[in-house]
Amino acid sequence: MSQLDQANERLKNALVRVRIEQIGKKLYLQATLPPKPTSHETRKHQQRITLDIAATPTGIAIAEREARKVGALLDCKQFDWLPYLTARHKPPETVEEWIAQFESEKRPQIAAITWETDYADVFKRLPQSKMLTVDLLLKAVEASKANSKTRKRFCTALGQLAKTAGLTVDFKPLQGTYSARKVDPRSLPTDQQIVDFYQALINPGWKWVYGMMATFGLRNHEVFYLDLDELLQGGESVRVIESKTNGHQAWAYHPDWIETFNLREVIKPPVTGKQHSDYGDRVTCYLRRAKMPFAPYDLRHCWAIRTVRYGIPDAFAAQQMGHSVAVHHDTYHHWITAAQHEEAHERAKLRSDRPVAPKILA
Repeated sequence: MSQLDQANERLKNALVRVRIEQIGKKLYLQATLPPKPTSHETRKHQQRITLDIAATPTGIAIAEREARKVGALLDCKQFDWLPYLTARHKPPETVEEWIAQFESEKRPQIAAITWETDYADVFKRLPQSKMLTVDLLLKAVEASKANSKTRKRFCTALGQLAKTAGLTVDFKPLQGTYSARKVDPRSLPTDQQIVDFYQALINPGWKWVYGMMATFGLRNHEVFYLDLDELLQGGESVRVIESKTNGHQAWAYHPDWIETFNLREVIKPPVTGKQHSDYGDRVTCYLRRAKMPFAPYDLRHCWAIRTVRYGIPDAFAAQQMGHSVAVHHDTYHHWITAAQHEEAHERAKLRSDRPVAPKILA
């Protein structure tokens, strides 16, 4: 256990409601704190306190004492931001310093996988030692591929960074036309093609991963973060423990695939990773080498369209996919094909409780 972990363990055992965190080479305190004097927030929320202390053994000891002090002030309802917002703290100037400032303020509210893919991956491409300017941010955005998901991420992340630094810049003209709507639904595999590729796979561990993704609409990495108790007890759902957003429960569509793909016999491939994206990359790389004729994420898209055919309400399907109803509508409503409308129409006609049209009286 590192010295930092030991310090946090002592704080936890002493019931101090403050943690020490290391970001880069600096130490910060994290706790549920009152809003800063300049904030528009009205309620307490998770925030970081900048200590301007290096992450050394001495620095950790100083930070632990400061954490105990802050914890005591919070317990007595006497905490004041003023000592931590004085001019003695040199304001950030370089890209690296502003990123650290942004991370200390915003990261507690951002999911780990979202931080890594949508923010950290963008920030690491900036020249860390240069002064943060509007021109530097514009050049970074323009260097990304136009009308791409990467460009959209750059605009979002750097727009937030600019806001933190008090810079006025509008990235909307550069954001482009990227949208999930650009994915062509005609390129999605049929259910038969999904089954055919499952049969073509040889490795039993990867067959299980593929079957789980197809049956439950899972993101690539989510297969490795599952509570399988319900499934193993004969149920037709699994719970995602860690995800890009929050944990969620997903049901099988088609339920028959649980037996077809032998999913209750859990055989995971022996892969490891430090974060979600590592596991997602392992899945993508293996299936690409196996010459999968469509994208792994298409399995999730197909699951979403399948819920329409099963008559699952959008709100339910969105929750099972771990995203908002707004995202679900924006991504999938335009994918409902004429054939699926026809199928829904035929089902509606067969309902015993459907409205009956009046007849012309003789």
